[in-house]
Amino acid sequence: MASLKDKRILLVVGGGIAAYKALDLIRRLRERGAKVTPVMTRGAAEFVTPLSIGALSASKVYSDLFDREDEHDVGHIRLARDHELILVAPATAHLMARLAGGLVDDLASAVMLAAKAPILMAPAMNPAMWAHAATRRNHECLIADGVRFVGPGAGEMAEAGEAGVGRLAEPLEIVAAVEEVLAPNAPKPLAGRCFVVTSGPTHEPIDPVRYIANRSSGQQGHAIAQALAEAGGEVVLVSGPVVIPDPQGVRTVKVETARQMLKAVEEALPADGAIFVAAVADWRVATEGASKTKKGADGPPRLELVENPDILATIGHGEKRPKLVVGFAAETNDLLANAQAKLMRKGADAILANDVSLEGGVMGGPRNTVHLVSESGVEDWPTMAKADVARRLVDWIVARMGASGA
Repeated sequence: MASLKDKRILLVVGGGIAAYKALDLIRRLRERGAKVTPVMTRGAAEFVTPLSIGALSASKVYSDLFDREDEHDVGHIRLARDHELILVAPATAHLMARLAGGLVDDLASAVMLAAKAPILMAPAMNPAMWAHAATRRNHECLIADGVRFVGPGAGEMAEAGEAGVGRLAEPLEIVAAVEEVLAPNAPKPLAGRCFVVTSGPTHEPIDPVRYIANRSSGQQGHAIAQALAEAGGEVVLVSGPVVIPDPQGVRTVKVETARQMLKAVEEALPADGAIFVAAVADWRVATEGASKTKKGADGPPRLELVENPDILATIGHGEKRPKLVVGFAAETNDLLANAQAKLMRKGADAILANDVSLEGGVMGGPRNTVHLVSESGVEDWPTMAKADVARRLVDWIVARMGASGA
């Protein structure tokens, strides 16, 4: 976990709504051993407090170019020179423009212009601002000047009804980019291993308008794909319909139905491991309507359902079975009993069991509580962020593959 041990990072927090993600970003960097010194713009303090930033970074928060205490020894130059990386997250259109134009009117811009260390920017702004010709010119100019970028991603914006490219990269994506700059030779325990991961729901069409689905957001599956890639694995992510960004460093195959998902998984084999996280619809209609089903005098239509293929069992018992197969058991009752039965029935090496009752908020929520069920017994994991579940699972996979020689 300490891939950035003792690395000195100056974090410039720009004034955008995505500034709140800087709190999680700081936590992720410190988890890996980094020392984070924050610089906040005036706008950033409108979205997140210096007290919060300082508490998580365990560092003084800098913001004033003309601070008499800090500037007695030209403090902005010292800040720029005492760090191994200048990370700007979120990087607003304004911050990008100022650096591209060489303009200095606050501490953040002074530090960036005086820096000799690499600069890594994580842009975040409205899609129209990101697409504007001026921002595009500044982006190209900064790349030519040697500035590195991570993101932006695509998805829903803070503004109601707005979507497109402009979302701040997720904290773990930014951390991975930081590691590429500062720790490119860090150990990659899964280097040379290939994995297939399924994620999200499937949509089983009833007619051109309606479909059978579930509430899966894809967050857990995407986080596992990202964590495997960060550990050096070559990952194919087969994703049902989701609105979250694709993980970085992963080949994503997008599908709609269970049958399409199975086909994509089979085409991605052979692999060393397969992690089946997707909440696949168990049934589909026997005959999909060619046109929208209309209301009639006879009441609701009768839908004849047929079973979808069981992807986990098909691969778990198949000829091209990977050496390691992990499934998920999303249950609302008899959690461990159902997971243990699934372990044997579906030919898996482990099942991650989680309670998806509505009151738990797992479906679509940021946290998860899982129990790892294997032939060795049951490991009860504490409630944690889905990204942390992913990293813990990857640690288990590394230990399992090392012990088994898989």
